[in-house]
Amino acid sequence: MANKDRQKRSARKARADERARLEAIQASSAPAGDSQAAPKKAEAPKAVAKAEKNKKPGFFKRIANWFGDVKTEMRRVTWPTKDELKSYSVAVIAMLIVFGVLIWLVDTGIVAVLAGFTGLRG
Repeated sequence: MANKDRQKRSARKARADERARLEAIQASSAPAGDSQAAPKKAEAPKAVAKAEKNKKPGFFKRIANWFGDVKTEMRRVTWPTKDELKSYSVAVIAMLIVFGVLIWLVDTGIVAVLAGFTGLRG
């Protein structure tokens, strides 16, 4: 727990140092008697928020982007060869048969136990 708090304090200190460095750079680049610096600073977050709000693309553009992303990802897929596909298919079918038989045996056993306890024969 102490390590987590130490990391938080360290991150906070790093952010504060970065802010101080940026403010020092802005102060050194702006003239000393510049009274317009404060209003520009206040207007900047509003302009950024407005620009971010307008960044969201329309419905059809998002769908087009999604299909483009799917196409890109499909190019990255490592497709199996025919031999690999055959061996994987045989393995899957074999496992289906094995587990099907196991489930059938367990089901038959449970039915036999229940029939024995209840005296019902089905």
